[in-house]
Amino acid sequence: MQEIKCPRCGEVFQVDEAGYAEIVRQVRDAEFHREMDRRAQDIEKAKATEMALMRSEMEQKNEKALADKQAQILSLEGQVRSADQARQMAVLQAVSQKEMDLLRQKEQISRLERDVEAARQDGQLKMQQLRTQYDERIREKDEQIAYYKDFKARQSTKMIGESLEQHCENAFNQLRATGFQRAYFEKDNDARTGSKGDFIFREADENGVEFISIMFEMKNEADTTATKKRNEDFLKELDKDRREKKCEYAVLVSLLEPDSELYNSGIVDLSHRYPKMYAVRPQFFIPIITLLRNAALNSLEYKRQVVQMQAQNIDISRFEADMNEFKERFGRNYRLASEKFRKAIDEIDKTIDHLQKTKEALLSSENNLRLANDKAEELSIKRLTAKNPTMRRMFEELSE
Repeated sequence: MQEIKCPRCGEVFQVDEAGYAEIVRQVRDAEFHREMDRRAQDIEKAKATEMALMRSEMEQKNEKALADKQAQILSLEGQVRSADQARQMAVLQAVSQKEMDLLRQKEQISRLERDVEAARQDGQLKMQQLRTQYDERIREKDEQIAYYKDFKARQSTKMIGESLEQHCENAFNQLRATGFQRAYFEKDNDARTGSKGDFIFREADENGVEFISIMFEMKNEADTTATKKRNEDFLKELDKDRREKKCEYAVLVSLLEPDSELYNSGIVDLSHRYPKMYAVRPQFFIPIITLLRNAALNSLEYKRQVVQMQAQNIDISRFEADMNEFKERFGRNYRLASEKFRKAIDEIDKTIDHLQKTKEALLSSENNLRLANDKAEELSIKRLTAKNPTMRRMFEELSE
């Protein structure tokens, strides 16, 4: 519970949190409306002062122009009088000379009259141009006053910053169906990096090639803190959000510093501080999107060529990767086949060695058989019985 003391009677009474918050909101809204009324009055006073100065300047210029015209007329009148005097003197000389001089003077007078008329028309034209410029400046001031009054009338119980975001979102959605069919414009809800902007705008062509992206930040007086009160205080954070979300441009839509001639002049280029950054008032929200979008469309063909080259590079990289994979697999298979081939050769060598030994063994057996055969052929009964008389006698008996 909160205690509140009446400033008139001094009575102290208690209210709950909701009632106290409602009283604070009413006081804050009243102060905001008084501040807006004060600013509107200041603008009206400045406009009245400027109108008075412009009227004074125009009157001085008109007086000077009239004085110059009167001097020209007096000069012309003097010239006319001189011409009349010359004409009168010429009359005394000869009639023919008189007529010629008279015609000449009439031509000069006619020419001078045309010059005077042309000078008068030129002066009127310049006065009309000055009046048109004056009316245009007054119209711009009236539009600015009307805008702030309209924005004030549209305020609700929401925070002012939220109202500004809603104002920009509504302005874009009114043109989305007719001018931005393939555009993406949504709130930035990704705060994984520690911060986020308000809105992200992206657009791609019919082939899906993105050619523009913008990070938007909306700031109003309710968004200021003890250390951040100027547009300058929010630029660094906006540039950080642009880079982290991979956007090409950054735009600050701001109502801060309402008396600044720089920010009230229109679209402010801040690229000397941060790359591709601009600051605008809410009435230039749609124009800045259109300008950046049209500029990006001029370079769309180059971006398409870059995307095509990147795709070709990816195809080449894939081909090289496939070729390297094939070479690696082929090398592995070659190593395995080579190892098996070497083992087969070793086995063949072993078989050849074994057959060679078998051959040698067979050759050795053949030699032994030949010797045995020779010995068998050399064997006879006479040799067998040479040292055995009994067997020799028996063979002799059989022989008989």
